[in-house]
Amino acid sequence: MTERAFRVSDETLGARRVAFVKARWHDDIVDQCQAGFERELDRAAAAGETPTWSIEVFEAPGAFEIPLLARDLARSGRYAAIVGAAFVVNGGIYRHEFVADTVVGALMQVQMESDVPVLSAVLTPHNFHDSAEHRRFFLDHFLVKGEEAARACLAVTATRLAIRRAV
Repeated sequence: MTERAFRVSDETLGARRVAFVKARWHDDIVDQCQAGFERELDRAAAAGETPTWSIEVFEAPGAFEIPLLARDLARSGRYAAIVGAAFVVNGGIYRHEFVADTVVGALMQVQMESDVPVLSAVLTPHNFHDSAEHRRFFLDHFLVKGEEAARACLAVTATRLAIRRAV
């Protein structure tokens, strides 16, 4: 039987440390994702569903830079998971779809090459107008997306540890 090599150690997976990389474009909206993420991890720990997690936050100028930082963080070997958060909107040019597709694809590439789960909260709405109604909607929506990213983080790291114990 051949020995299986995992690039991320069980110790790192079990350390409960996550890197949260967020873009600064539309920072008030993107910050809601971080708030929801932290709130859900705190709720899960208080309910005894998981031990307490440590969250380290990193800022990127925009969405396009998130995969580079995610790669550097994955290579550090310090994180059980990495989350990328950004709000990529249509500013009247087609480029927003290219940016979003490129960022999400690059995050997947980082995940597959580094063996570190990289979760995406990089969202591109079909329509965003800088109005009070749209801002309110997306402020609330990003809070929910942060909570969902936290649950996904807990699930994927727990499943990976379970798989390793079974092999």
